Amino acid sequence: MKDASAQGFVNWDDCIETEPTGRRDDFLQVGDILVAARGSRNYAALIDSTLTITGKNAVAAPQFFIVRITAANLLPEYLCWFLNQPPSQRYFELNAEGTLTKAIKRNALDDIPIAVPDLARQQAIVGLANTLQQELRLIEQLRRNGEQMLAAIANELAKNVEDSK
Repeated sequence: MKDASAQGFVNWDDCIETEPTGRRDDFLQVGDILVAARGSRNYAALIDSTLTITGKNAVAAPQFFIVRITAANLLPEYLCWFLNQPPSQRYFELNAEGTLTKAIKRNALDDIPIAVPDLARQQAIVGLANTLQQELRLIEQLRRNGEQMLAAIANELAKNVEDSK
């Protein structure tokens, strides 16, 4: 679960590699959506074209539901975004079971009400969401750069104090 992000993507570099035994027909495909079935947040992560770049097959861990879209009027990127939004998260919270570890059942996921605008609007929403994610990554990088600069200044000041003793 640590390799699938609540921001909607999979970190393929950190995934565990294994050799599955027997014949497998449940490999993930580009466009599949993983939905975390357990935990405090039932986030969705899209299997995008990065999977094909790795040149490897992938299977989902058992704590994920796999959603494979068959409708022509629904973009996987849009559905992934929609499942991560507050109305969907509230739906999951209301339909979760368990006391210590919350979990949703497959039928709760299957029954979630989904707003499906036309394809042009879905593409616009996905584009806006991607732009926002890129902005957030840049802001985070700027924050890390600032912290590194301040740490370097502090180290230099500390070195100067020690050298002057």
